Amino acid sequence: MGLSTAFTKLFGVRHPIALAPMGGSAGGALAAAVSRGGGLGLLGGGNGDRSWLTRELPIVAEDMVKPWGVGFQTWAIDAGAVELALEHNPTAVMLSFGDPRPFADRIRQAGAALIVQVTDLEEARQAVDVGADVIVAQGTEAGGHGARRGRSTLPFVPVVVDLAAPVPVLAAGGIADGRGVAAALALGAAGALIGTRFQATTEALADPSIIQAIIEGDGDHTERSNVLDIARGSRWPSKYPARTLGHPFLDQWRGREAELAADPQARQAYHDGVARGDLPPLPVWAGEAVDLINDLPSAADLVGALAAQAEDALARAGRH
Repeated sequence: MGLSTAFTKLFGVRHPIALAPMGGSAGGALAAAVSRGGGLGLLGGGNGDRSWLTRELPIVAEDMVKPWGVGFQTWAIDAGAVELALEHNPTAVMLSFGDPRPFADRIRQAGAALIVQVTDLEEARQAVDVGADVIVAQGTEAGGHGARRGRSTLPFVPVVVDLAAPVPVLAAGGIADGRGVAAALALGAAGALIGTRFQATTEALADPSIIQAIIEGDGDHTERSNVLDIARGSRWPSKYPARTLGHPFLDQWRGREAELAADPQARQAYHDGVARGDLPPLPVWAGEAVDLINDLPSAADLVGALAAQAEDALARAGRH
């Protein structure tokens, strides 16, 4: 039957599912697989690293007849990164975590749809004002970075849907199976943007240890913090802490972020621990729904499975 929404009609995709453009792990192969599976694959352009984009963009762009896109961390990029992406004619460009206005006109001029991810109502209003074609409402359950003072997905999505109408909204945060997709649709969203679940797929550019940690992960053991960004020397704005699985350095410095930021020896100890193999080389970004992930499918197959589960969940809800 298929789930037809404003999102599927806008992009001409079969399923109301989009890949979260996870920096580093959402490479060309993963984005292409999601698009081939009937969703919208979004390449994780992150901070606009030119060498990474030059390598991964052709993988999804060449011979791809399905819609696809690229996502960026808006606070970290310049116009050159967007131009490099636009040279490959993406269907959409997604901007997250920062002011989309410096890049919005150029994206539209290139004929790409503008997707803007928002983490609070101020960002949602800005996305409407800038003329976003799609708005992603990210709840605090999401893995990776998000708003310090945001709301959880259940109450946040309907508010953004009402605020943004008639612009289609995708729900993000804590969605890892078809029931979550069905819930997003019931909240008035036109689909779901999914990240952590797609980390555990055969096409993801993630270290096997990270994939295994996600498969074995427990949502109770995720938390949001700036500690690991500070330790790594990341430039992420402090207003966007990151949800990760547990980490020894996080246990040591939880609640002491200002002290860590002021202690170069402590930060060096983190890098020394990584070099020795005493600490994981990267945080494991994971959302609260990580418990629902227990296998390693192809991303293309996963898109179809999620859609089928969503249809079944909605049918069952309608029978009650």
